[in-house]
Amino acid sequence: MSNQLQYYLAFSHCLGVGPVRFGALVSHFKTVQEAYGADIREIEKLVGPAAAAAFQTFRSTFDPEKKLKELKEKGIQIVSRDDKNYPQALKEIPDSPICLYVKGDLENYNVENDFFFGVVGTRQPTPYGEKIARTFSHELAEMGIVIVSGMAYGIDAAAHWGALYAKGRTIAILGCGVDIPHPPSNRNLYEEILGGGGLVVSEFPPGHTVRKGLFVARNRLISGLSRGVLIVEGAKDSGALITARYAANQGKEVFAPPSPITSDMSFAPNFLLKEGAKLVTSVEDILEEFQIKRKGEKRGDVGEDFTESQKKIFDILSNEPKLIDELVLEAKITVSEVSQIISKLELLGYVEKNSEGRYQRS
Repeated sequence: MSNQLQYYLAFSHCLGVGPVRFGALVSHFKTVQEAYGADIREIEKLVGPAAAAAFQTFRSTFDPEKKLKELKEKGIQIVSRDDKNYPQALKEIPDSPICLYVKGDLENYNVENDFFFGVVGTRQPTPYGEKIARTFSHELAEMGIVIVSGMAYGIDAAAHWGALYAKGRTIAILGCGVDIPHPPSNRNLYEEILGGGGLVVSEFPPGHTVRKGLFVARNRLISGLSRGVLIVEGAKDSGALITARYAANQGKEVFAPPSPITSDMSFAPNFLLKEGAKLVTSVEDILEEFQIKRKGEKRGDVGEDFTESQKKIFDILSNEPKLIDELVLEAKITVSEVSQIISKLELLGYVEKNSEGRYQRS
């Protein structure tokens, strides 16, 4: 552990000293420790009187050693800019995070050699968009590619689930503290990511609550970490477009599937395609761009590897298409379980949603 870590931690907790001001301070004082202990008059010259006064007050009350101990007890790792686990890709963006807070097993990742790929989109996806996010993420994760997204409703969640169902790795980058599953309804996803070998990452200190502007900041990390980003669906004011803009500015590849022009959620991908994003109709388009060879596996016979619950749902769908609620009643299992089973069967190509919103055999 770096002996500078407590100072990175302290700066990260100080409101008003963001990545840009932090960079200016460390550049001037040479080390983070010297920057933290510098004369307030020298600090004021670099960040201005208001920020310097706030920092002085913060510094007099904050106990970094105590905070380090607290986070260790919570199983939260702190990865500073001089840590071997801090991705070089994030060091290269103009406003790289002061440090990263991480939940999960970092030993399962190699930040220099792993291939990270972002999949993002609207919180209000169509069945078409959800299927693309799940299927692409599933296939990429099967090949060892790490799926990066923001754990939001909709496309983000579908991307994470796709990777998890492939028993692959996925990283959720949050716009709040890593100890706050957000949105709350995605707590199950949060726990599955951590239980399935994934990571939950944030530049914001644990306990930091949700604020709208923080999600915009979070988007630059999704694109910054990733080699490329797939924008699945999004409206005209979608945060996915912000992520795409960050990606383009960072020199990353932007991909988009064509979307039906009758859908409000088609604006983002279709706009990006007009602007020069790479059109994708299959995972092969992404693999070809990065010159990655697929190690394909054929799907087994129907039902060959089904769990008992999956077989029950699949058998129920042999008669006619069903709504989720109908499947819950007939299978006598919870909504959450049915939803996960249906998602898995969709990814494997056994089930699809029809135009009436009902699920049927493919």
